[in-house]
Amino acid sequence: MFGSNRIEKAKNKADLIFNSRFLQNLTTLERSEFLQYCHRRQYKENEHIYYQGDPGTGMYFVEKGKVELIVEPEPGSESDTQSYMIEAPESFGALSIGYELRRISSAKCMTDCTLMGFFKPDFETLKKRHPTIAVKFMETLAMIAMKQLEIVTKELKKVSSAERAFSLQFETYLSPREEDA
Repeated sequence: MFGSNRIEKAKNKADLIFNSRFLQNLTTLERSEFLQYCHRRQYKENEHIYYQGDPGTGMYFVEKGKVELIVEPEPGSESDTQSYMIEAPESFGALSIGYELRRISSAKCMTDCTLMGFFKPDFETLKKRHPTIAVKFMETLAMIAMKQLEIVTKELKKVSSAERAFSLQFETYLSPREEDA
């Protein structure tokens, strides 16, 4: 029995190494090295991994199980709750590594789950030991952030105007940072 558990863990990890869309710009060897910095965590069905509004401290790879990402509407909003179901070998929460962001969703396990967590201190260690992998990781984060910015800008233009969408981008860039104020 013990051997079959080890075989299943190895198979799940191999699934992450070979099939994770998030890690696809890394070589197989780099993916394997990257996952050495991840921490395997077990969660029970209906257990929350984090809540909407929490500080982002890391990202997760689903090794086994199903996770629901739940976006609650703002108080007083007429919007409905949105949710997205993900499972292995998908990942979530990546932007919290490179950016100081609060969680925009809650993450709840819909089944018993095994997740591989990768946190900010892990990234700092990765940068020191494997700077090439860290740069590729940040390139992926930048690509995701830019794709999200493009989508949000298009949606904002639909409900407002192109001028307003672009002025918000430039105002954000040109305004003093919160920590400088």
